[in-house]
Amino acid sequence: MNESLSVFNLIVNASFVVQLVMLMLISASVISWVLIVQRGRLIGSAEKNLRAFEERFWSGIDLNDLYRECQQQPENSSAEKVFMAGLKEFGKMRQQASADPDSVMAGVQRAMRIAITRESEELDNHLPLLATIGSTSPYIGLFGTVWGIMHSFHGLANVKQATIATVAPGISEALVATAMGLLAAIPAVIFYNRYVAKTDKLQSGLITFADEFSSLLYRQAHKKHQSKPSGAEVL
Repeated sequence: MNESLSVFNLIVNASFVVQLVMLMLISASVISWVLIVQRGRLIGSAEKNLRAFEERFWSGIDLNDLYRECQQQPENSSAEKVFMAGLKEFGKMRQQASADPDSVMAGVQRAMRIAITRESEELDNHLPLLATIGSTSPYIGLFGTVWGIMHSFHGLANVKQATIATVAPGISEALVATAMGLLAAIPAVIFYNRYVAKTDKLQSGLITFADEFSSLLYRQAHKKHQSKPSGAEVL
């Protein structure tokens, strides 16, 4: 490829509309990669924290001690928030003398569902934007290509004899927009699908943990000889 047909020169010599389209696609690509890195770190950390907390939870530790450990941490993971929401609600409901085990567990499950919904929203945050970039970038690039080809053929009206050498630069400028659209869209689509699958798996993990925790609390609620909770002790 000679200097006149280098990618840089094709961008510089493109029409204003095509340059504007290219600028939009470059911005979309930058935003896409920022979201890819940020979401990747968040989801990866959430997966690691979920496994670590489940190991800690099933290690035989007293639940009141685990609750206090979670309270002392500056920031809690998704599983810890679900656990704390369920155990806190369990303690509140058990303090009501008229509360039967079924109503206690209904309140506990409701509290954990709310916590799971909030955590799911946090995990899904910005993913729709990634999907939008992946779905619209090719069309934006195609618009730039169509406009560039129109501009190129319009310029042929002032040329007495059209040759490949005359048409090629203008069409090349236009096709760069399509290429940039694809470069912005492909990573966005790939990582969007990957992250959606991972977030769905995490949500399923939280729901499974909540069900298992509910079963444990349900057995506790039906124990006949058990003292009333006081202070920070909820079990």
